[in-house]
Amino acid sequence: MTHASDVDPFVSVIVPVRNEADFMERCLQSILDSDYPNDRMEVIVVDGMSDDGTRSIVDDFSSRDPRVRLIDNPKRTTPYAMNNGIRAAKGEIITRVDGHATVDREFLRASVDALKVHPESWCAGGAVETMNSTLVGRAIAGEMTSPVGVGNAMFRLGGYEGYVDTIAFGSYWRWVFDRIGMFDEELVRNQDDELNLRLILAGGKIYLTPKVRSQYFPRTSLRKLARQYYQYGFWRIRTIQKHRQPATIRQIAPLVFVLIWIALLIGAVFWRPALWGLALFAGTYILALLAGSLGVMRRCGFLPGALALIVFAILHFGYGIGSLVGIFAFVLLRGKTLRKPEEHAMSR
Repeated sequence: MTHASDVDPFVSVIVPVRNEADFMERCLQSILDSDYPNDRMEVIVVDGMSDDGTRSIVDDFSSRDPRVRLIDNPKRTTPYAMNNGIRAAKGEIITRVDGHATVDREFLRASVDALKVHPESWCAGGAVETMNSTLVGRAIAGEMTSPVGVGNAMFRLGGYEGYVDTIAFGSYWRWVFDRIGMFDEELVRNQDDELNLRLILAGGKIYLTPKVRSQYFPRTSLRKLARQYYQYGFWRIRTIQKHRQPATIRQIAPLVFVLIWIALLIGAVFWRPALWGLALFAGTYILALLAGSLGVMRRCGFLPGALALIVFAILHFGYGIGSLVGIFAFVLLRGKTLRKPEEHAMSR
């Protein structure tokens, strides 16, 4: 199907980054290689004051291609970067692509077409293929496509087309931000999930299609992965608190999981039957980890699958403990001990 460029909506691709020199070139090149009309798109890189050469790479691209612009993000947080980018954008459609990702040639065209074909949808996007070449990275990539690791997050599992509750690297009609507001700058993490929740509460829908394809390169450090998922759980509590909306099973399961562990461990000290409950719960959990690990082995090989046992546990405990601490921080202490959002720099 041929599309005339003069009827294609203008698309602004916003790329929030900080210290992404290792990925910046391939990210930008993949966007610029899009089959979308050159005169109907722009790429706005919003940089959190990188000091690793990221800015030089972007400057080089912008000197060769007028579609690329670099603007500053002095607060160095992702939601602030997105809002700065939206304010500077010319597009009728706003698309987010992270610096440690690449997109297929059809990514923008398929996103725009999905919004046109499904006018009830205020946002459209696709599944993200998680990729990496290191052993730890392959283990993390494997768990990102396993229900044991990510539950029913369809944009990670793939193989689905239809409406979803959230999405990565979505394309939004510009007027959506006028109607529901922009990204919540308080949220260091989960700002896209919170935005998508507001979108749905306002009556919009989010459409996922396998025609929109992108690739994500995850962290290759288990310590950084643990920190990332701790923050996801921590800030999830703030999102729930703000909107007074019940969390989905996927979002609350890690918290319940950690609470069960705590209850059984304490109970086993004072009540012998609780020790049997602890053994049963631990055994069931280990079986679930083994099942997830076998799935990763089939897709990624033996060593990544074996390492996935640890990765799964990091995700579950990291998110769950983060949620538990979030309850203390936001509900009991009412946020009095929190740092300002700008003190949380974007990091990989």
